[in-house]
Amino acid sequence: KEGVSVLYGKFDGRSVNYNGEDCQMIRDDDVLLYYTGVTMKLDTVTPVRDYVLIELDPRFGKDMTTKSGVVIASQVTKDDAPCEGVVVKVGEGRMHSGGKLSPSPVAVGDYCKFKDYAGNEVMIEGVPYTVVKMVDILCTLSEEEKEARLQEQEEP
Repeated sequence: KEGVSVLYGKFDGRSVNYNGEDCQMIRDDDVLLYYTGVTMKLDTVTPVRDYVLIELDPRFGKDMTTKSGVVIASQVTKDDAPCEGVVVKVGEGRMHSGGKLSPSPVAVGDYCKFKDYAGNEVMIEGVPYTVVKMVDILCTLSEEEKEARLQEQEEP
């Protein structure tokens, strides 16, 4: 609605000049999330439709050590897109052809893996997040699986 700020994909929309003002024309399907105010804050952002806001794994972009003790420098993986993290917010659901919404397959707090390069990265209050479509989420991990995975990657 009028007055609400929106976030859309990097390559979405078209630049237009409307009444002497430069604007961006986008389709409603290209809106990833909306928020109130001038800047995005975690408590004011809301994913739309079938989008999910995921806080990226904090290990991404840092040096990693394999089980054998080999250190993989962050420069080696700097061009890799992160593809896992914790679900922070979910949209209202995916619209079926009958007009009904199907609920999200994930819930807030779930640790999930999503398709490589599927998300649209965004910084909110200095923290890296990504906005992903529900259909691009591949799986969720239980708390035990998540802890085992983190320990496995931290062991020398």
